[in-house]
Amino acid sequence: MKRLIRKILMGDTMFSEYSRVRFTGEAEELVWLESGEKKIDVSLSHWLLCIKPLVFGVWLGPEVPGEASYRLCFGDAAVITLDLLHRVEDGGGVLLLLQVRRCRLMQLDPIRRWVLYRRYYSRDKMSYRRFKGFVAAYSYPRRVRLVSFREGDEYNLFPMDLLGEVPLQRKYVFGLRHTNRTLERIIATGKIVVSEVPAAYEDAIYKLGKHHSSRPPELHELPFEVKCTKHFGFYYPAWVQGYKEVRISGTFNMGSHMLLWGEIEKEEKINEGDDHSYLIHFLQYLHRIKRCRYRQM
Repeated sequence: MKRLIRKILMGDTMFSEYSRVRFTGEAEELVWLESGEKKIDVSLSHWLLCIKPLVFGVWLGPEVPGEASYRLCFGDAAVITLDLLHRVEDGGGVLLLLQVRRCRLMQLDPIRRWVLYRRYYSRDKMSYRRFKGFVAAYSYPRRVRLVSFREGDEYNLFPMDLLGEVPLQRKYVFGLRHTNRTLERIIATGKIVVSEVPAAYEDAIYKLGKHHSSRPPELHELPFEVKCTKHFGFYYPAWVQGYKEVRISGTFNMGSHMLLWGEIEKEEKINEGDDHSYLIHFLQYLHRIKRCRYRQM
């Protein structure tokens, strides 16, 4: 019976809370910010930055709509209504921090969504409202990058998807959780390095996820060769596609995560390639499968 239920819910797809996807270039999905009568394409300039509460960062140019509430529209997958939490003023524009108020999902049918939630996602006492927030947030692929910090003999390397580069501005935005063991030192020194990782090495970087809150192994115990960035002298795996050394210029406490806002000081291209690993929600993965099958008919 359980096997039959899984078949009805997911077909032949194996369950995973979030699904890894790989592709070259940018995501095909589009995200629009609606504010009053305005509709702005923010596909490349919006990022999930905080988990409790769910907070998005959206970069806009100097002509910023002066609204108190906004909507993010994720194609045919989800619509999120948000309230303005904070503004980060910058010479080239404004970073809006927008807190999720409610979500409307279009992936799958309502009964199937509810059953999947009850079967797989409600075990950790996650409310259905919060579940919908994560489904909506990860309706857009979130690229996984590798973040590095070093101070003397102490270092840390860990993957992140709550971050992003502001297009054409040499700015970077990070949402680091307060439990990260190096957060205070990153803020104190004002330095951080972010690397682009080939999709072929996604398993290697996911294994570094525990280093958010626990001490990393000795350098010689890492299962890959490391080198040092030219400017900050931070460690990075020899196989990264490239890295950016970022100087932190501002912070803001969003809740479970701290916003770090900075400018790229130096960047280096190391290896060729532009295939990357992304995370999407499992419901979005099922939605994409259904959509692809429909297109093939």
